[in-house]
Amino acid sequence: MDARPKTPLRQRYRDVRQRTESLCAPLEIEDYVAQSMADASPVKWHLAHTTWFFETFLLQPNLPDYQLFSPGFDHLFNSYYNAVGPQYPRPQRGLISRPTVRQVFDYRQAVDEAMARLIDANPAAVTPLIELGLHHEQQHQELLLTDLKHLLWQNPLYPAYQAVADASLSTPGQSQMITCEGGETAIGYSGSGFHFDNEAPAHRHRLPPFALASHPVSNRQYLEFMQDGGYSNPLLWLSDGWQAAQQQQWQAPLYWLQREAGWQQFTLGGLLPVALDAPVCHISYYEADAFARWAGQRLPTEFEWEAVAREVSPASGHFADRGIYQPHSTAPEAPATPYSQLYGDVWEWTASPYQPYPGYHPAEGAVGEYNGKFMCNQLILRGGSCATAEGHIRPSYRNFFYPESRWQFSGMRLAGNL
Repeated sequence: MDARPKTPLRQRYRDVRQRTESLCAPLEIEDYVAQSMADASPVKWHLAHTTWFFETFLLQPNLPDYQLFSPGFDHLFNSYYNAVGPQYPRPQRGLISRPTVRQVFDYRQAVDEAMARLIDANPAAVTPLIELGLHHEQQHQELLLTDLKHLLWQNPLYPAYQAVADASLSTPGQSQMITCEGGETAIGYSGSGFHFDNEAPAHRHRLPPFALASHPVSNRQYLEFMQDGGYSNPLLWLSDGWQAAQQQQWQAPLYWLQREAGWQQFTLGGLLPVALDAPVCHISYYEADAFARWAGQRLPTEFEWEAVAREVSPASGHFADRGIYQPHSTAPEAPATPYSQLYGDVWEWTASPYQPYPGYHPAEGAVGEYNGKFMCNQLILRGGSCATAEGHIRPSYRNFFYPESRWQFSGMRLAGNL
């Protein structure tokens, strides 16, 4: 059951939309348009695309006499919905200098005003789709931060997104492998609140006995892997991983720099010393898998991770980057647990491919393209990161990326066979 208090829909809509814009408060106008790579999008595009979602899927079909803000926006700001129409090439989004940033904010305001009328007129009929749009926007809030961090990383001055005092997250205590009995376990979302379609249907899954590490892998542990030649030993790597590491010259996690005084890490607060007891972050699946082999262990399956996570209460809050804001605290009612930081610090790679659950059916129409068509060649991550919206932190939440991806807040936790 989802026991969180229910916020009136109009207020919730306003809160989510304002949260997106508040993330832009520290930015200069030059920060909105640039694009650092094909996988990332400019801030301005995130602001416009999340607005396009509400205009396309809610206002046009449901608000009588609604007039498009600008007919050309349906092409510029469609991400991947082929059933809606053509899309502007993703790698070229940074070339869209017009509409201006000011016009995109005007677009957001106009759509918000129209959405308020729609919510007041017919909330019951459109509430599920509005909820999807709000959770979609929260996903883009996380992407906005990760994409912006990658953009600022391109600058040799290593500018801070927001200059705040260091409050590096630590991982207290010694990590240990904890035995789990296995057996039949519940998988997937079964509450009454919102969930994405890829979290369902809920079903039973049988697990053999296994062990799961009490803590995520730390920077200190990962540095030992690096110092032991982990990046130069092909016997530790999957073939595709070794090829990626060689082609891209990986020698450390993304955003690490070796300076005279030691390793430093670029954060949204600028360049800071690597916090050795913080979870390692910004590693690919290939790096996580190589580390696990080096450590004589493996990555957990998503089902093992969820079976354990169901016994651990999600965190009560989040911060916007390790080394910037105070870390979350465990909810007061959370039971004592031997596991540390399962939620809300780094996404944890699993060994599970992104596939549909038994009985999965995507939604009808263009919205059905949201998740289902990506269930190929990607790996599942669990747990949520420091940039993930609080309402998205739950045991059943499934994130997914290609195995070479590093720019997300992705780390790892070890598992083992019994």
